[in-house]
Amino acid sequence: MPSHLSADRPAAQPPGRGSVDALISQTRRLKGDVDAVRRDARSDGSDPRERWQRALYDLALHQLQDLDTHLAQLQEGPPPDAAPGLDPGPAAPPPEGLLSRVGSAEWNLLTDEATWSGELYRILGRSPATPPLTLDELPSLVLDEDRPKLAAMVTDCLIDAKPIDGEFRIVRPDGGTRTVHMMGEPVLDADGGTTSMWAVLRDVSELRRSRRAVTEMCDSLRGHRHRTRTEQGVAAEFQEAVPPPRHGSLRIPRPGPGALDLAAHYLPASTDTPTGGDWYDALEVTGGETLLSVGDLAGHGPAATSNTASLLGAVRGMAMTGTQPGPLMALLNQLLDATAQPTLGSALCCRYRPATRTLVWAQAGHPGPLLFRGGTGRRLEAPDGVLLGATPGASYGQAEVLLRPGDLLLLHTDGLVPRHGPATAGPRLLDLAPRLAGARTAQDCVRVVVEEFGTGEREDDACVLAARVTP
Repeated sequence: MPSHLSADRPAAQPPGRGSVDALISQTRRLKGDVDAVRRDARSDGSDPRERWQRALYDLALHQLQDLDTHLAQLQEGPPPDAAPGLDPGPAAPPPEGLLSRVGSAEWNLLTDEATWSGELYRILGRSPATPPLTLDELPSLVLDEDRPKLAAMVTDCLIDAKPIDGEFRIVRPDGGTRTVHMMGEPVLDADGGTTSMWAVLRDVSELRRSRRAVTEMCDSLRGHRHRTRTEQGVAAEFQEAVPPPRHGSLRIPRPGPGALDLAAHYLPASTDTPTGGDWYDALEVTGGETLLSVGDLAGHGPAATSNTASLLGAVRGMAMTGTQPGPLMALLNQLLDATAQPTLGSALCCRYRPATRTLVWAQAGHPGPLLFRGGTGRRLEAPDGVLLGATPGASYGQAEVLLRPGDLLLLHTDGLVPRHGPATAGPRLLDLAPRLAGARTAQDCVRVVVEEFGTGEREDDACVLAARVTP
């Protein structure tokens, strides 16, 4: 049940681009107004109150400049290709009230006296009961590496009458480190000599911490983008090295009655997901038989693609020795279980004998082949088989089916289903039966499937392999 505090108002929404543009325009108009008032407030510098007001105008302009910069970054958006779901780390603490963290000081060079406001004592962590530090004593609060910076600013102010505008870090008595932004000017006598120096000091620690957090987050996003591109490039190179090619016809020698007309296609994910472990393969093996296989290993990126290449090599090697699909699946299961980094995978392996037009096949947690005949289609009843790598010592059954001239087999991986689509691709593929019946070649059949499934958004890669029995 919603809280009564929000029951009568819509939930807060992130600002649109138009809102950010409006905020930028308002900020820049305000900067112009503050700058105009600051210029009108110029005086001879003899009145401490006027000096204080002018310093606050300068600080306000600094803050508005920061605001303008941050809004511009918000308008531009995050770094390109920022990965969704990337952990940004702990949130930066919110800035403290800025004007409440501003103190003032004046150092009289003629009497060597110093005057501090109460807020400056709080910024520097000193007790108001202690006397203010002179210019010679002030560096004792500053970190060693920042003391030359403070000394240069003070020297330029006292000798060359240059305004002070810079930052340094101080160490408070409690051991805490704060970043202080100091702005000030010399006070000159009638002869142009420097009689004193006044300054406004602002604690900008939280602001700088927030800025560093934003910078680190941007660097992290850029690094993630670079790593993702590198991984995708390596995975793509692996895929190119793994036969067969990712699109086009698959040519098996020995044309003749009962031979297979083959074609396949690889459909990459339409999201930024790195390349997965999908594969398809066709190979002429011993006795003039043909091996057909498709599969999908868990994971994405170079590791998944490398594992896929190794698994496909094992499939080809065992098939060349005459290993039948059922025992072949059992050996693949042992192989995945014995790897240094065990993984799961699904696979479908078929062995076709053209002399008798017989198909022997086995599966490991994978959708079975679809058989299209006479304008209709059906899924072949699958023999027993669990996912590869799921159960040590698992056994795999195999099935046998007699094909006819003109029959079409479709093998595919699960990634064919577009995002927000049905649970499996099978029903939609079976609905293509009338169109597939009119296709003259396996390549035409693949083209029909790609037209149906290639336009939707997919969260994973997909493969489809078509095998048509020639008359």
